[in-house]
Amino acid sequence: MHPTSVKGVDDMIRLGDLNEAGLLRNLLVRHKEGIIYTYTGSILIAVNPYQLLPLYTTEYVHMYTDRRLGELPPHVFAVADSCFFNMRRNRKNQCCVISGESGAGKTESTKLMLQFLAAVSGQHSWIEQQILEANPILEFGNAKTIRNDNSSRFGKYIDINFTKGGAIEGARIERYLLEKSRVCRQAPEERNYHIFYYMLMGMPAEQKKILSLGSAAEYNYLTMGNCTSCEGRDDVKEYAHFRSALKILMFTENDTWEISKMLAAILHLGNVDFETIVNNLEGCSILKSSHFKMANQLLEVDPTALENSLTQRSFMTARESVTRSLTSAQAVDGRDAFAIYGRLFIWIVDKINSAVYKPPEDSNEVRQSIGLLDIFGFENFSRNFEQLCINFANEQLQQFFVKHVFKLEQEEYARENIVWKHIDFKDNQRTLDVLATKPLNILALIDEESNFPKGTDTTMLQKMNQLHGKGEIYIPPKNNYETQFGIQHFAGVVYYDSQFLEKNRDALSSDLIQLVETSSNKLLKLVFQNEQATDNKKRMPTLSGQFRQSLDSLMKTLAVCQPYFIRCIKPNDFKKPMLFDRELCMRQLRYSGMMETIKIRKAGYPVRYTFSEFLDRYRVLLKTSLCDPKKESKEKCCESICESVLVGEGDWKTGKTKIFLKDFHDTMLEVERIKELHQKALLIQKVLRGYKYRQFLRKKKGAIVIQKHWRGHKGRKVQLGFARLQAQVRSRQLHSQYRKKRQAAIILQTQARGYLARKEWTRKREAVILLQAHTRGMLARNAVRKRKRDFQMYLSAKEREEEQRAILEKQKHLEEVLRQKKEMEARAHADSITDQEMVDSIFGFLPTIIGGQEGQAPVGFEDEYSFSKFASMYFQGAATHTHIRQRLHQPLLYHEDEGDVLAALTVWWIILRFMGDLPEPKKQVRVQGASTQEHLLPQDLISRKDRRLSHMVGPDQTVNEYSDATTAEGPTLNRPLTSLEKLHIIVGYAIVRHDLDEIYCQICKQLHDNNNRNSYFRGWILLSLCLGVFPPTERFIKYLHSFIRSAPAGYASYCAERLQRTVMNGIRGEPPAWLELQKKPIVVTVMLMDGCSVNLPVDSASTSKEICQLVSSKVKLKDTFGFSLYVALYEKVWALGSGREHVMDAISQCEQEVKRRGGQEQHAPWRLFFRKEVFTPWHDCKEDKISTNLIYKQIIHGLKFGEYQTEKEEDLVQLAAKHLYIQHGSDSSPENVKKAVQDCISSSLLEAKSEFKWAQMVSTAHAQGPYLSSKQKADSVKAEIVNYTREKWPIFFSRFFEVVKLSPPLPKRKFIVAINWTGITFLDEREKRLLELSFPEVTGVNTIEGKSSGQAVCLLTLKGDFTLSGPTAEDMAELVTMFLSGLTERSQYAVALKEVNRQDPTFLSFKKGELIIIIKDDEFSQQRGWIKGQTESRRQTGAVPTEAILIIPTLSKPTNEERSAPATLKEFSLEYFRLWANSREPIRQPLLKKLVGNPELSHKAILKYMGDYPTKQMQNPLELTDQIFGPATQHEALRDEIYCQIMKQMTSNNNFSMEQGWQLLWLCCGLFPPSQSLLRHSQRFLESRRKEHLASDCLQRLQSSLMEPRKLPPHQVEVDAIQQNSTQIFHKIHFPNDTEEIFEVATSTRIRDLILNVTNKLHLTSADGFSIFVKTGDKVLSLSDTDYFFDSLRQITDWSKKSKGIKDGPVNVPYHVFFMRKLWFNVVPGRDAQADLIFHFPQLPKYLRGYHVSTKEEMVSLAALLFRIKVSHDKSQLVMIPKMLKELVPVDQLKAMSENEWKKSIIASFNKSAAMTVEEAKVTFLKVVYRWPTFGCAFFEVKQTSEPNFPDIVRIAISKQGLTIIHPKTKDVLANHPFNRIANWCSGSTYFHMTIGSLVKGSKFLCETSL
Repeated sequence: MHPTSVKGVDDMIRLGDLNEAGLLRNLLVRHKEGIIYTYTGSILIAVNPYQLLPLYTTEYVHMYTDRRLGELPPHVFAVADSCFFNMRRNRKNQCCVISGESGAGKTESTKLMLQFLAAVSGQHSWIEQQILEANPILEFGNAKTIRNDNSSRFGKYIDINFTKGGAIEGARIERYLLEKSRVCRQAPEERNYHIFYYMLMGMPAEQKKILSLGSAAEYNYLTMGNCTSCEGRDDVKEYAHFRSALKILMFTENDTWEISKMLAAILHLGNVDFETIVNNLEGCSILKSSHFKMANQLLEVDPTALENSLTQRSFMTARESVTRSLTSAQAVDGRDAFAIYGRLFIWIVDKINSAVYKPPEDSNEVRQSIGLLDIFGFENFSRNFEQLCINFANEQLQQFFVKHVFKLEQEEYARENIVWKHIDFKDNQRTLDVLATKPLNILALIDEESNFPKGTDTTMLQKMNQLHGKGEIYIPPKNNYETQFGIQHFAGVVYYDSQFLEKNRDALSSDLIQLVETSSNKLLKLVFQNEQATDNKKRMPTLSGQFRQSLDSLMKTLAVCQPYFIRCIKPNDFKKPMLFDRELCMRQLRYSGMMETIKIRKAGYPVRYTFSEFLDRYRVLLKTSLCDPKKESKEKCCESICESVLVGEGDWKTGKTKIFLKDFHDTMLEVERIKELHQKALLIQKVLRGYKYRQFLRKKKGAIVIQKHWRGHKGRKVQLGFARLQAQVRSRQLHSQYRKKRQAAIILQTQARGYLARKEWTRKREAVILLQAHTRGMLARNAVRKRKRDFQMYLSAKEREEEQRAILEKQKHLEEVLRQKKEMEARAHADSITDQEMVDSIFGFLPTIIGGQEGQAPVGFEDEYSFSKFASMYFQGAATHTHIRQRLHQPLLYHEDEGDVLAALTVWWIILRFMGDLPEPKKQVRVQGASTQEHLLPQDLISRKDRRLSHMVGPDQTVNEYSDATTAEGPTLNRPLTSLEKLHIIVGYAIVRHDLDEIYCQICKQLHDNNNRNSYFRGWILLSLCLGVFPPTERFIKYLHSFIRSAPAGYASYCAERLQRTVMNGIRGEPPAWLELQKKPIVVTVMLMDGCSVNLPVDSASTSKEICQLVSSKVKLKDTFGFSLYVALYEKVWALGSGREHVMDAISQCEQEVKRRGGQEQHAPWRLFFRKEVFTPWHDCKEDKISTNLIYKQIIHGLKFGEYQTEKEEDLVQLAAKHLYIQHGSDSSPENVKKAVQDCISSSLLEAKSEFKWAQMVSTAHAQGPYLSSKQKADSVKAEIVNYTREKWPIFFSRFFEVVKLSPPLPKRKFIVAINWTGITFLDEREKRLLELSFPEVTGVNTIEGKSSGQAVCLLTLKGDFTLSGPTAEDMAELVTMFLSGLTERSQYAVALKEVNRQDPTFLSFKKGELIIIIKDDEFSQQRGWIKGQTESRRQTGAVPTEAILIIPTLSKPTNEERSAPATLKEFSLEYFRLWANSREPIRQPLLKKLVGNPELSHKAILKYMGDYPTKQMQNPLELTDQIFGPATQHEALRDEIYCQIMKQMTSNNNFSMEQGWQLLWLCCGLFPPSQSLLRHSQRFLESRRKEHLASDCLQRLQSSLMEPRKLPPHQVEVDAIQQNSTQIFHKIHFPNDTEEIFEVATSTRIRDLILNVTNKLHLTSADGFSIFVKTGDKVLSLSDTDYFFDSLRQITDWSKKSKGIKDGPVNVPYHVFFMRKLWFNVVPGRDAQADLIFHFPQLPKYLRGYHVSTKEEMVSLAALLFRIKVSHDKSQLVMIPKMLKELVPVDQLKAMSENEWKKSIIASFNKSAAMTVEEAKVTFLKVVYRWPTFGCAFFEVKQTSEPNFPDIVRIAISKQGLTIIHPKTKDVLANHPFNRIANWCSGSTYFHMTIGSLVKGSKFLCETSL
């Protein structure tokens, strides 16, 4: 005997005795040692041990994971791991064919493979558990046979699908040929299907009662084999597992109940008996019984119909349907043929597939899978048609095995020229030919005969004998009377009974089909729906035909997979452990061809690689010193690797294209490859660590140098400090000595001076006393004499005094009455000025002349343009041109607008009142029947009162409504009005309505033929005032000129001049000011910034431009540009500019503001200033010293009053120092410095830091200033201050324009445009910068005249076109144009518009886009189209055609952004798509060619979000972002498309769309990156737009997303934040102690980052054990540390929406984010006080729910502590203890004592700890609870269905020790499972499942929870 046969070997290839006896002995030896697995190469032989071995624990799973075949002892896990490894390595599907006889252990091996694959997937996902739990349900098709207690009576192929990462994502189960006949008949000692016995034993009694079920012995279908029990199977427990598995596979409770009803109906039908009818021996009837009645109820059919379908048969003849009665035997056969069970099994398998199989979303997606084939074993029964099909399937599988192991392998050896000795093997192809391959094979004959109506088993047998009787495979019957025939199978001869046809037809009678159709049982109709749908005329497929079809499909599936084989061996027929039947095992080895397999595996090379594949995988093992792959062929390199690694390890071969290896060679190569890769990784790590350490050493060296110098510096400072300290000590000692001596001298002086003083005082005191004595005597005597004299006069004097007092009081009263009377008269006098006085007050300044001379019109002029002629031509109705005193019924002129008509009538009423033609109302009453419009101030005038004080006040300064007297309907006119109020109303209508001629016509009408002198002069006053405010139209102006000439003496020239000025300067914007009503000429004072003032004459039409010109000429200002007139009122200052603004309008506004505040117009404290408003870009301070001085003074004034502010104090100090130098030169005396500080530093800064400190800093800066040493001139320093301020604060030297954006119409239309020397800035109402444009970015300015919008200007820029309108749009266009033309004229830079390439050196050659420097030396004439230029890069000079360049308006070198447009996708689009600029029309196909036809992209959503697509209603932004980003987060291929579409729409789009586009791009950059091909273009796109405030943030987010993209679209919080233009997102986080904090959360923040952030902010000692939780409704969910925060939030809110049935839409799901402790493994109360108070104590409320076990003393002590926590030291609350017991004592212990007993005990314990604080009480509480074993446990109340001995509701406690199951009422521990005993766990929906112990026979626990 060979030594290898003594102890046995792992791999039978290594056997020395290579014969059948040697094989058998090897298996026997290993079987006795309990080793059931043996290799034959890569084929595993598994001997059924008939006992549970400890080989399937989680330790074994970890041991065999990621190990090569042969590294460890043989195991089924090794084959499973090899399948998994090769699937991932080769990207090829794998399959494992598990074969063997019935009872050999195929099903168990399949389960083990599944368990290992689920474990190695490592996800603990619900889909994994569902696949595993499919096995208990599939045992629906298992039964006890003689050979096997759990025999699968069907075949199955489980195809497990994996993701690219190796995780299980689904499975599909194919079932083959269930043995239907077992339901109605079983062989002796066999059982029916397990499920019947499970149900009868495990179903609750009340359910069995409903179904009328008893024990198994009561049913015919369960007792035919005389066996109702199975040793080793617990039917009760198995039924519980079956029910649990149904729940996991998403079978509802109703589904489970309907299955039970079907099974019960089958059992009841089996007990239905038939009796022969007395008069008809060929007919029968059903014996009435409870079983028939119950079957009828369960099937929910009509009793009569059920009876007829069982006892009769209907069939069609040529003419009619005929019904035939059945005999009792036929009726029994028909009943048994009612195959409910088989169809119910098919429905269950389909239901399982619907739960575990997920079809691929992409039809082109190729999935990786591993298939497990567990098919029926080879069997030999006497009468069973299914067995022929089963053995045919085994023949096919044997051929598959033979083909792969023998045929293909030897053919490949020959093809590759491998030297090979052919090995003979047993080929079963001839058997397959006879059974199914050749024409007229046996299965084809059976099918053919089945399809003949007159075909019988006898005719079928005759045909088989005739066609196959002479062959060796088919064995015919011995004589004509026998019905058995034999087939020579690969496993031996099997004899079959020929009664096949009825089985093969597998036809269900039409009566039974009709019966099912009438049933109201939904499940019954569902499982028979295929039969119902089949057309009667269509031929039904036979059983063998169906089986062959599914078997062909299986063989095709196996053919494309890499196969593995497991040969299961049954050691004995008695199912006993440790019993080895040699003959039985030898027979199995022999027919499986194991001997030949060993030979070919031993001699052959099962592992083959092409040279390329081998070199790609094992290149790391190649020693380039021996074989250089760059020079040698791949074959040589492969041989070199094998020669170096496989030295002395057997032979390997190289063929033509492949290298051939043994199994152990492959294992060795893999092991060596892993070692080498590990070494290379270590080498890389070593080099990198060395590099990093060298970097560290360099940094350390540098740090040491810095430290050395710093320490030296510090040491010198310390030494200097010691010297200073010594000096201080010595000075203090000397000072102390001096102080002591001085004190002693003072004491001596004091004593001496005291003595002398006391002596002198004593002498003087004695003299004074003597003098006092004589004086007092004399005074006393005089007083006595006076008293006697006064007593006589006392009474008369008192009376006189009282009389005098009364007279004085009376006089005071009279004076007060007189004063009040004078005041009343003065007020009355002011309101009743005579007409002459009014005329004199207005026209008093006119010279006194003879009337009628100056006002004469030319001859004929009055006739041609007389007012009467105009009236006759244009007045309406019967209106005349003469004076009247009545109200008009219609306006004088025609008006289309109804508002103009009412306004004209109201003005007429006010004019009559102004001229005195109608009296003023006495009081404010409502006239009945009068028009509402006549009595109320119209809305257009009211709206003017809510206007801004000025359109240049500033973005945040507005004026409120007037405080006029109002009624319930608004300001009323039906009240006494002052003349100024009437004038404002009349002129206000003209300004608002632009109805100019109507008012002039009304005034002229009232002046014509007016005989009332008072009314006449009042009318001319009114006309002259109107002429100064608004001009008439062209139609009426000549008539008005004619009318003015008829004015009274001196008025005509005055009025004509006012009209001329008004026509020249335009209409006013405000009514006349009080100042305009004064009789003297108007003179205003304009203040200059140097303290001087200028008095200037003005009139009603004076503009700011005229005033500025007058001021400039008076002060002799040369550089006048940019100086403007400013108006100040109270704290408000605004610019009138130097253009068309009317000065009197501003003064009128000021007066109205004063009146609104309750003052009088004449007392308005307005002031006018002349100051610099805006600089030119080319401003030069040297041009005008006066201008520079004024600006300098303006700057100093602004610094003092805080107008110019800076963050750096140093800036202010330098400016103050320069001011000191300008004022005082080098003299820096304290007084001068103090004055400079007071001039330049604002009061607020002086309060923050003392004036002395400012003076010190200014003095130091002055001393160090370069101007002091160089003796710089004061004017030069002034210029420096002006230039510094101009550059530092350009926005404060800007001209502001209020504008409205016209195109496109946007929600935010109004904003402010600020224009200064740097460019154009758009500001919102909060002065936030919306957009900044430099002048080089402005390509053009156009002025537009619009009918509705008035003046408008169009700015053409590189960032888009902006159309802006406003009252000063024309001024804005002029200013921008002037700046652009001035810059262009002075610019030295140009950019090439096209490429010019010429050979002549006179001409300059350049490329498009190149920067050209212009040389202005007049060498070439620019007027003729040439200019001299120089290229920046090459410095070449030559002539440049002006049409080929664009001169850039700038004085400095332009940036890339300014000389070129921002980057676009044009370059990228050339390769990938065509369109790259924005369009408002949705694209019909994706931009990228590779995505054409993809339906998931929504370009329309991007257009809607950006405002480029019209929508009927506003769509929620989150809906749009979901449509945009949702598909791209799931499919990587779509991400580039989203980037391209967004950037395309952001190219050359309008400003609003650009803003929305930036929001989308910001979101996109944070979600996922583009591909590498697009990344470069995306970065260029962003970098070329760095001025945009989101561009830099987008770049940063883009870099972050490169690490790992997000998985879900943006959350609502992110969308809301970016909609508010905020890139910072803050989120509120709650804590268990009811507090909350705000934390910043970025898009890329992960949960672990947030946990660390919270931990640091709360100053916790450690972040271990804490987690983030989200609460939605009644759900609290923990977030994974590795996930993104917003991904987790989005997932939870989406899940909440789905669970609540909310469809997609703008529905916000409320949620709260909590930060709490999750794990309590290392919690020790008192170690972290902050965590104890915030988390540990508040998170222990389950103590009060009664979850912990505690003694009475502990409960009293804890109750006292809880009471102290609630009331602190307030003993008055002790009486409330009985009412608070629920908050102090566990709820299940409240009745353990009475309320009074609890109260006494708690008070006693409370008093013992009187000095304890609330915080100490909380920590003490924790320390008590900490001693309990359940401290820190997470408790769950769950419903369980796995353990019948446990209550339905149990409590699970999870701690660091493991999982404990507790009885909820008694708190007894029902089970305790340490974590190392839990083999597997998973959760899904509301279920949690775990397996305890072994993966195979471990106990399972399924529970259901509400969470």
